[in-house]
Amino acid sequence: MTKKKPSKGLEAVAPGESRTVYVANRQVPWAGTEVFIAPEEYPDNTIKSSKYTAWNFIPKNLFEQFRRIANFYFLCVGIIQLSLGDDTPVSPVTSIMPLVFVVFVTAIKQGYEDWLRHKADNEVNKSPVHVIRQDELVEIMSQDIRVGDIVKVQSDESFPCDLVMLSSDDPEGNCHITTASLDGETNLKIHSSVADTAHYNTIPELKSLYAAVECQEPEPDLYRFVGRINIFKSPNEPAAVRTLGPENILLRGARLKNTPYIYGVAVYTGQETKMALNSHVKLGKRSVIEKSMNTYLLFYLFVLLAETSICTALKYWYLGRVGEPWYVGEDTSRRPAFLEGLVDFLAFLVLFNYVIPISLYVTVEFQKFLGSIFISWDIEMYDEKNNLKAQANTSDLNEELGQIDYVFTDKTGTLTENEMRFRQCSINGWQFEEYNSDLVHMTSRVPVSAANMEPDVEDFLVAVALCHTCHVHTNNSSANSTPVKANGPSMETAASFEYQASSPDEKALVEAADRFGITFLGQNRITEGKSAGDFLRVSVRGEERTYELLHILEFDPTRKRMSNIIKLPNGTIRVYTKGAESALLPLCLSGEREKTLFHVNQFAEIGLRTLVYCTRDLTEDQYEDISNKMREARNALQDREEKVNGVINYIEKDFHLLGATGVEDKLQDGVSDTIQALRTAGVKVWVLTGDKQETAVNISHSCTHFQRGMNELYLVQQTTMQQCADTIAQHLKSIKQGRNQHSTADNTRRIQEDNVVTHALVVDGMSLAHILTEHRDLFIELCQQCTAVLCCRMSPLQKAEVVKLMKASPERPITLAIGDGANDCSMIQEAHVGVGIMGKEGRQAVRASDFAFARFQFLKKLMLVHGHYYYIRLATLVQYFFYKNVAFISPQLLFQFYNAYSQTTLYDTAFLTFYNIFFTSLPILLYGLFEQNIKKADLMKNPELYKDIASNRRLDIFHFLYWTILGIWHALVLYYGPMYLFWDAPSLMTNQTMFGNFGLGTFIFTAVVIVVNLKMALETNYWTWLNHFAIWGSIIVYFLFTLVYSAFIFGGFLANHQMYWVFLQLLSSPTVWLALLVLTAVCMVPDVFIKMVFKHIRPSRVQHKQVKRRKRHFVDSSVSFDAHDDSLAIIT
Repeated sequence: MTKKKPSKGLEAVAPGESRTVYVANRQVPWAGTEVFIAPEEYPDNTIKSSKYTAWNFIPKNLFEQFRRIANFYFLCVGIIQLSLGDDTPVSPVTSIMPLVFVVFVTAIKQGYEDWLRHKADNEVNKSPVHVIRQDELVEIMSQDIRVGDIVKVQSDESFPCDLVMLSSDDPEGNCHITTASLDGETNLKIHSSVADTAHYNTIPELKSLYAAVECQEPEPDLYRFVGRINIFKSPNEPAAVRTLGPENILLRGARLKNTPYIYGVAVYTGQETKMALNSHVKLGKRSVIEKSMNTYLLFYLFVLLAETSICTALKYWYLGRVGEPWYVGEDTSRRPAFLEGLVDFLAFLVLFNYVIPISLYVTVEFQKFLGSIFISWDIEMYDEKNNLKAQANTSDLNEELGQIDYVFTDKTGTLTENEMRFRQCSINGWQFEEYNSDLVHMTSRVPVSAANMEPDVEDFLVAVALCHTCHVHTNNSSANSTPVKANGPSMETAASFEYQASSPDEKALVEAADRFGITFLGQNRITEGKSAGDFLRVSVRGEERTYELLHILEFDPTRKRMSNIIKLPNGTIRVYTKGAESALLPLCLSGEREKTLFHVNQFAEIGLRTLVYCTRDLTEDQYEDISNKMREARNALQDREEKVNGVINYIEKDFHLLGATGVEDKLQDGVSDTIQALRTAGVKVWVLTGDKQETAVNISHSCTHFQRGMNELYLVQQTTMQQCADTIAQHLKSIKQGRNQHSTADNTRRIQEDNVVTHALVVDGMSLAHILTEHRDLFIELCQQCTAVLCCRMSPLQKAEVVKLMKASPERPITLAIGDGANDCSMIQEAHVGVGIMGKEGRQAVRASDFAFARFQFLKKLMLVHGHYYYIRLATLVQYFFYKNVAFISPQLLFQFYNAYSQTTLYDTAFLTFYNIFFTSLPILLYGLFEQNIKKADLMKNPELYKDIASNRRLDIFHFLYWTILGIWHALVLYYGPMYLFWDAPSLMTNQTMFGNFGLGTFIFTAVVIVVNLKMALETNYWTWLNHFAIWGSIIVYFLFTLVYSAFIFGGFLANHQMYWVFLQLLSSPTVWLALLVLTAVCMVPDVFIKMVFKHIRPSRVQHKQVKRRKRHFVDSSVSFDAHDDSLAIIT
């Protein structure tokens, strides 16, 4: 395609940074030189969330599965066995069949999940939509929408792609939408078309519309859209250029409400829609257990190579001394010595490869997947008020919940309810509060009414009623015409509409002004004539006034303020601005600054959220200049935001201060108890908030984040890096001196008991900017000395930077971040574990999180109960898998020392194949799902039990050696036990015959199956019928299988002529049964003894609690027995 010179009204833009979309894909008939981008160059509207197709499922899924080291390892072993041919010591089936089973089961699971994704995609892609093509309204499938199509969407329908709104049923070009599926906000939002296209609301009128939309290339930010629409009306006049912003775009996934229909032009389709761009896969997070599991795997792989190398060397040493055994026969292959040695090495590798548990990964995957369902099933984490249950967005991090060292939490909406209620205000230096729905002067206690409302109070309340982005949602058509009373709306009016706002602060303030007699009635748009524009209707003490809305300067976290430019009824042009006191007070030239600041600090001290209101009057010339600059900045496609911010900074200055508001956001239930429990569990809690320092400190005190007696250290308002470094050094010095002063035994005990000299640190965003630049190590050192840290006035990026900073600290702690808003997403994704609160600030935090629920107090159970159980279960599962394979395969190694290193296998092919699949896998899986080593109530009442599993203690070197040595011990007993018991060849069978090789191997394998399943029974604390079924059922299944397998002769890979009748003969011998009993006891007794010794001499906190509970249980049972001796009723 050749790019031609743009026509008048279209500025050339840098290629690749923007796109031009012609409405209905029609060029202007009288201008043939415009840039025309054919719709085929953009993707269609197909949504694809699936990974596979029918054609690529098998190769793609196999590729992904064999990227796992264990699967790839067994594939290599299987190939080696096939390549060895007759030299392989065991059948290739022993490696290939378990591998096929694991891959097949995983493929079915992943295929089913992808089929569900295909099904969901088809429901969306094939849904009917209406578009205008060839000047007619036609019905097509959603996937067939193309960029440039005019789409009609009717009430209660979702937008099928990203549309720039052209018109609606409303003559003013407005529509109401909800974005709950995008950001969770259920309130109605007003979006609009530009005035020039609002009247094109029928098909004949749309046929005459020639327009082109220039907009940025797709980006994932839901709240940013930069573009403009060029409307060509006739050849003799230039194109009308109108700015497009976020209020003009209707995003895929949003839903049209309370509006019969709209027309819009498709600008982003399919995978380029903002919804699709926000559906990217999050970066994978790996738990500490997964890392330990991979370390174990590499260790045992090294052990395998060592065993293989040693046996290969010993074989050639033995041949050099003794020679080839006579019964082996002469080697006729005559291979080179090197090749012969390689074949022997590979043969030993095949023989010992079962030390690597092939089914470990698939068992862990199923355990995590099924275990994560328990979180959503937990009735105690269900919020009945809002009908919200907990959810696990990933199953990969269940066990990580038991390893948390730091919790980073947002404040507003996370610790607090985010339900705002107006409490106090400061007007022209005087303090007021709300009492019984009246505004009361706090000095005179006189209520403000319509009759005695002073001009300063009226100006302030009018500013509250005008400076916002709320809109009125009417419940009936006559709402706006209902008369209002002198001191606010009548009950009829109040019931006829409600305020909709994206921020609960704004809604609370506008509702407060309504209660005090200044009522915002709504916004009207006039599209034609000299009076065209947007108008705000406000009832001031019963008198309706109309204000013209000239410009809205939206709030942003950098400026920390928002402004509306309003034309008053008397013609005065006034800027109304509200925002943080730190951002506005320095810009005020007049007003009661000192008194207002004093009141703002008072509000903050009692935990109120504060906003400052101020105004500035503009002359006509000033406004014209500002309007021209703003139009030019907003029409720019390049650097639009920087240019707009420059104009805004020019407007927002030289203010007159009106006053300030204080809004209450109360604490959620259970916050204090949860924070105290986490502290007792050894978890450090940090609060990261954008609120002002005084408010944040007050909330920290009220929720016990800062405890009574804590020494509060302040690192705030540090203007230079050197000042910041000096303050940190001073705090560290004072902490050290305090520790030296309280170094006596009595004082040390008092400090530990009363927390007298524990420290709390307060940091603000300004100081943190210096810290993150140069003083990271000093800051980390200071924070490690503090029990609680509060970071206030922080940006979203700074929240993530703080989490990242502590993750990289020398102790490498495991972090959890919890929040409810979009500004918390970055820290939620940065932390090892992210938790989203289903609050009132949307669902972005929930989508970005790993776990989500409705109340902060549920975090206590998530960590102390679910985290404890998941960690114990999975840590035991991983170590048990390696233990049982060590116990299983070590006799195979020992057998080589007694068969001249001939690579003869001790076990039958069927035993090697089914050991990990059928005989030992189910008990550990059910243990991983249901084990509870201590009751839930004890974990909730005793948070210190969390310390028993902290720092990955169940997978430390001690536990690793314990399980490994235990596996070796069981292997030694089960191999050398039969050798010792039957060394002198006693009669074992009823027919006076003795063991053969396969008789010995079957006996040892039987003992291994019994012992490893009994070991699982010994580890189990919480018994269900499923545990009984799995453990005893696995042993029974083994006996039944081996009976059938030994009773008949099979062919194929189960060829068992050597095993024929062997097991039946073994079972007929009383000596075998007695030997099984003795060897099982010898294996289990030391393990039981060690557990008893550690439980009574060096018990863990959990074991101590178990002993106390059993003692109490015994006493209660004894008392009950004495009281009811006649009926022998024992009440437990």
